Amino acid sequence: MHPKIESETMDLIKTDLIVGNSISNLIGFFVILLISWGSGTLLRYSLRIKGKRMDPSRRIRRKLYSSIARSTVYVFVVIGLKIAFLALHLGPEDGLVYKFVDTFLALLFVSAIGLTAFNLVSVPMLYLHNLASKTDSKLDDMLVPVLRKSLRLTIVLFSIVQMAQILSNKPISSIIAGLGIGGLAVALAAQDTIKNFFGSLIIFSDKPFEFGERINYEGHDGTIEEVGLRSTRLRRLDGHQVTIPNGELANKSIHNIGRRPFIRRVLKISITYDTSPEKVKEGKEILESILKDHEGMDPNGEMLPRVYFSDFNDSSLGYLVLYWFFPPAYWDYMAFSEKVNLQILEQFNQANIDFAFPTQTVHLKSNEGLKSPSNDPKVPSFEA
Repeated sequence: MHPKIESETMDLIKTDLIVGNSISNLIGFFVILLISWGSGTLLRYSLRIKGKRMDPSRRIRRKLYSSIARSTVYVFVVIGLKIAFLALHLGPEDGLVYKFVDTFLALLFVSAIGLTAFNLVSVPMLYLHNLASKTDSKLDDMLVPVLRKSLRLTIVLFSIVQMAQILSNKPISSIIAGLGIGGLAVALAAQDTIKNFFGSLIIFSDKPFEFGERINYEGHDGTIEEVGLRSTRLRRLDGHQVTIPNGELANKSIHNIGRRPFIRRVLKISITYDTSPEKVKEGKEILESILKDHEGMDPNGEMLPRVYFSDFNDSSLGYLVLYWFFPPAYWDYMAFSEKVNLQILEQFNQANIDFAFPTQTVHLKSNEGLKSPSNDPKVPSFEA
């Protein structure tokens, strides 16, 4: 802006602000502001004290008081500004100062309503959280934070649109139409984001896993920590956090370890080839006795332990042992498997049944009557 024009504009603002307003008007302006700020502060303090003294079981009402208390000072100051400017002479309605103050107050009023609505979102979300906590599915608990973020984002967007309408002085329909054209361009540039958003909707509707469940996804073995609108966070067993886009997660195979009803163990035991048939039978009986009526048996009695003399391997005879452990508590299963291993080792040693390891036996056969290569006229002989 040209320095002369800027100087004239500032002189005009100063003239319109000061000329025509007495000292009492200016004092009244600041007194109204002080009263509004003090009233908002007092109300905030009262709401917080009342919320703290309320019965802890009335969580929703306590949350309502605390949410309102967060924005009371700002709302009261905006209202105070609206009243305080009425006490001042701002010039004609088509003047620069009047239009500036009117626009400024309108923006503050929209922001005050938006801030209040933004804070009040936590009240219905607490109610939904209480409902979700009463259901068996834990995925409902993850849906509440997503809804909270979506509602708050909607409030922010509506506030921005309303502010744009105030600043541009255009109908809100034309602004929304402009946003629609811009939104189409953004959608084309953000296809992956939209894909992840719809992937999150599929996850919430299909519920392949829940919060806190252990899954295995493409080699990532861990527990679900959070499901958002764009991605899912997985805490691996080694402590690393993995962020997986929901668009990919919804289209891939997920092994939900947390929902398995049992843990199955397939154990292969190898013994040496010089073991007699009687010892092979004795080894099978030892394995069956170890697993008979073991802890963690199927409570329905359907999945019983299985022991078979199953294989003639390259360097050993093989047993195939299968058993199922209920319930699928991993560390209990590991402790039981260790106990089974020790019993097999002890009882096989007592029975003189040798475990096999990869070996090769080379048999040399005499080739009497065959010509020596050195006597073959076609093969040259070499002498030292």
